Order: sequence, then C-alpha cells, then structure tokens
Amino acid sequence: MVLARKYRPHSFEAMVGQGHVVQALSNALTQQRLHHAYLFTGTRGVGKTTVSRILAKSLNCVGLDGTGGITARPCGQCQPCRDIDSGRFVDYVELDAASNRGVEEISQLLDQSVYKPVVGRFKVYMIDEVHMLTNHAFNAMLKTLEEPPDYLKFVLATTDPQKVPVTVLSRCLQFNLRPMAMQTVQDHLQQVMASEAISAESGALSLLARAARGSMRDALSLTDQAIAFGGGSLLEANVRQMLGAVDRQHIQKIIESVSAGDGVGLVAAVDTLRELGLSASGTLEELATALQRMAVIQVVPQAADSSDPDGALWQALARMLAPDETQLFYSLALQGRAELALAPDEYSGLLMLLLRLLAFKPAQTEQHAGDRAAPSPKAEGSEAANKPASEPAVQEAVQAVVQTARAAIEPPATQPVAVTPKAMSARAPQVSQGIPPWEVLPDQAYEAGNAEPDSAPAEAPALTEPPAPAVQLVVAAALPEDPLADRWAQLVAQMAARNSITALVRELAMQAQCVATMEEGDGSRWRLRVERESLRGDMHRERLAQALSQLLEHTATIELEGGSAVNTPAQRDQAARERRQRAAEDLIQRDPLVISALARYPGARIVAGSIRPV
Repeated sequence: MVLARKYRPHSFEAMVGQGHVVQALSNALTQQRLHHAYLFTGTRGVGKTTVSRILAKSLNCVGLDGTGGITARPCGQCQPCRDIDSGRFVDYVELDAASNRGVEEISQLLDQSVYKPVVGRFKVYMIDEVHMLTNHAFNAMLKTLEEPPDYLKFVLATTDPQKVPVTVLSRCLQFNLRPMAMQTVQDHLQQVMASEAISAESGALSLLARAARGSMRDALSLTDQAIAFGGGSLLEANVRQMLGAVDRQHIQKIIESVSAGDGVGLVAAVDTLRELGLSASGTLEELATALQRMAVIQVVPQAADSSDPDGALWQALARMLAPDETQLFYSLALQGRAELALAPDEYSGLLMLLLRLLAFKPAQTEQHAGDRAAPSPKAEGSEAANKPASEPAVQEAVQAVVQTARAAIEPPATQPVAVTPKAMSARAPQVSQGIPPWEVLPDQAYEAGNAEPDSAPAEAPALTEPPAPAVQLVVAAALPEDPLADRWAQLVAQMAARNSITALVRELAMQAQCVATMEEGDGSRWRLRVERESLRGDMHRERLAQALSQLLEHTATIELEGGSAVNTPAQRDQAARERRQRAAEDLIQRDPLVISALARYPGARIVAGSIRPV
C-alpha cells in the first residue's frame, strides 16, 4: 500500500501539524457542543478529508462493548469505526462536488436526508471541493444546511473558500487547516521511515519536505517515488537527482565567484548547470535559501540552526559578503525568478541575473582594502580629497558638467555660469535676514567645517548674477494665434470647473478645434473639428451642446467635422505644461547652489526627468 494511504491518521491524536483544529473539535465533542455544519479549508494534502472521517467516527463510535457515546477518541475497533475507515458505512456519504456539481445531484442527496440513520447515530454528508458546486446547487441546499434534522451533520471541504457563497459560509463553523511546516513534515517522514525500516539520510528527507510545499500527502507520495528511485533507500544524491534539485556545491561556487568578482567563474557555473540539465528556477530558489541562512548568521548569529549539517558552510560563506550585499542579492534572486519567463531561455536569464549580482557588487579597490586594514590611509585619502582644486580645474569642471547636464535633459540654450567661494560669501549676510541655512551655498559650509585654519580656498572665475525670474527666459511653444481658440479654451475651462462636462464629453471638448461660430437669433452655432472618430458621436455632441447652452444661457448648436485639429484646449494645456517644465529645469540649472555642487563633485549630474515644476 502507498504511504499516503497506509499512514493516514485514524484519530485526532495521530493528526500532524493541525493542533488548532484538533483542539477545537476535541473540546466540542467532549462538551457535546456540536454544530450542524463544518467547513474545512486548506491547500491540498493537509488533512481535510481525514478530519471529516475522524469526526464521523467520533459521532458514531459505540465502543468495544457497544454502549459508547459521542467521544473525541473513537476506538477504531467497533463496527461503525471500521466501516467508516473502509468506506462502507451507509450513514457516511462522501460526495465529490467536482464531478457532482449540479442541482440534480444535490437534490438527490437532500431527498435522502429526511430518513433517519440506518445503523449509525448520525448521518454525515461530506461534500469535497464544495466550491465547484453551481449557484443553483448552493441555493438548493441553503435551507437544509441552515436547519437540518438533529441526526444530520454536514461537513464541507474546499481548497478555495473565496468561491463559496457567503450565505453558505455564514451557516458553517469554519476551520482553516494550515500548510505543514517544513520541519514538521521532515519529522513525520523520519517516523514513517523508521516504521518502514528504511534507511534515510537527513538531507534527503529535508529535500522531500521542502518539495512538498506544506502538503503531507505530497511529501509521502514523493517519498514513495524516492524509495523506488533509490532501490529501497533514501540517499540525498538520489533525491536531488530525482527532484532536479541543485546541489549546494553549485550554490557555493556562485557565491564564492560573486564575492571574488569572478565573472569567468559565474559563466562556468551556469555552463555546468546547463550541462547537468538543472533548473534555473531551482538554482535561484536554492540561492535564495542559502542567502537567507547567511543573513541570519550575519545579523542574528544566535538564531542560526545548530542542527543544520551545512551550518559550517553557511558560516564560511557569510563571512564573504557584507550584510547589505546579502540582503541585496537575496532580493535580486527572488525577483529574478519572475524574469526567467521573459528571457530567451532560462539559462541566459540565469546568467544575466548572476552578472547583475556582480554588477551591483561594490568594486574592491586597493584604497577600500587599505581602509579595512588600517584607518590612517583612509584619513589621508579623505584629507587629500578635501583640498580645494586649482582655478583652471574648477573652471573646466563647471563648464563640462553644466554642459553635460543640460545636454541630458535638453534645456533651452543659456550662457554658462561659474561660481566661486567669493561670490558665495557675498550671500552670507542673507542668513541673518531669515534665509534658512540650507539656502547658503555649500562652499561656505564646506570650508567652515573641513578647511584647515591656515588654508585658503582657491580662486575661481567670478559668479555672474542669476538671471531674473526663470519664466522670462522660456519661449512659449509655437501655437498659432487664434481668437476663436482662445474663446473656446476659456469656455471649456468654465464648463469643466462647473462639472457640467465629464468623461468622454469633456474629452470631446478638450480635443476639439473651434473652426467657426455664428449668432442665430436667440442662439449660436458652433462648428468644431475633431480628429478622433470615436468622439464624434451624436450622444457626446448633444451633451456638450447642452452644457454649452447652460453656460451661455442661450441655445447653442454644435456641428462636428473630421480632420486634423490644431490649437485645441488639450494642446494648449500640454504647451503650458511644457513651458512650466522648461522653466523649472532652467531655474535649477542656473541656480548657483546646483552649479557649485556639480563643480565640487565632477561625477555628479542632474538626473533627467527628476525636475518637476511646483
């Protein structure tokens, strides 16, 4: 017999990993506080059907002497207990809702509920995968489910409780069976192997427990397969080969290559995985597991698992990476699993991810190595870095960096502006006049905090005064002057402010060009040109005409024509946004504080798209 059936629990005491459910049901049976309907939810293989059968035995057990009553510990030897275990008990009905999901099957089941139990104390209807029932089937059982006869108990089981109608959920006591913990599954497999007298390595059971993903039935099924694969024994190497799991040696090679900055080693590791046919997704899963254990050792060493046979390996690897690098690589490994489906093939995607780990790793320069070895070279390096640059260097840095930043975000052409500490000192009195400290240019703060007493800052070209308000330097987008466009844009803005046009009607008004207008008696006629055909519907036109009539306080008629529309309210708004954006960019680029920062740090730049107008 297969292990999953042979070792199915027959009592609450034998249940593994569901103590919260066992405790609640045992207390209810002991105190005779019985409900008429129970709902068991949880993933596959966690014991929903098993709990249902044990509950049915508890309700119908009569004991060895035939005088027993409802109990939380069914004997398993009386006739009802044996019949329920073997599936022959006439008063215990298991219905598979996946194949009997219609209203006819449920009606037939409910028709039998009017008859009292034949041999047992209670009738128990167990409906598995109840979420598969149709809406009509759910409606047919609602009344009976709410007020069944005293001798009838409903037990519902599902892996997807969200699909069960709330009217059914409200009539049941709901118990959520949780996925099994990996250690719980491993311990149970160890007991099963001891009962079967089969030798099993701890690493092999750990792999099987993790591959089960919280399902005890899956764990036992995989164990059956592994025993057959290994010829009667469970060896870690055989289980890895069967599951396609990546050996820790490959993970160790990857981490060592990343730590050493060895790109050739990473490519060789991926080629080895490709030759062995090991899964790229499984590699990332094993890598994430290793990084998680390394992070625990780095941050909370006392929480490390002392019973882990690979503890010494994780200790050695944890010393190769900094804690922040470990956290970063862990996040990249998790996100990389989702990217494998987008790669040309999974191994190229794996290689790109591992190269990304290498790219994000800080460069190990000689200066950094000296910093870790002794603090004095670091202090000398920082002192040298703090020395002011010469005047030609400052001038060249200012011009080169400013021009590079402007070319990156395409600002309007302006004259280059240079900055010096002298010019910044001229602004120093403004601090006492209410200017906040962060408005003071950084050279002052820099020299005040870092310059030596006898040192003098180098001279640089004089600072030209910042221009007048930056908005004056912006040239408006070229839109043709049109009084009709001005008037139409004003009317559209008023209608939008009054909330009289919304959704597609507002879109029609924004995308329309006013071609002509004329007065007609007590009303007016407007001819609009709209490029999008989907906006030229009669219903949108009539609603826009109604809103326009309310605004103008007379009857307004609108005619729509197709064609390319120019100078529309939408285009005018876009032009205004572009003007504000260019003004903001120009204001930032010409700000002496920004120019000084770019000159002070040659590698600094203005990130394109980071400037937003207020």
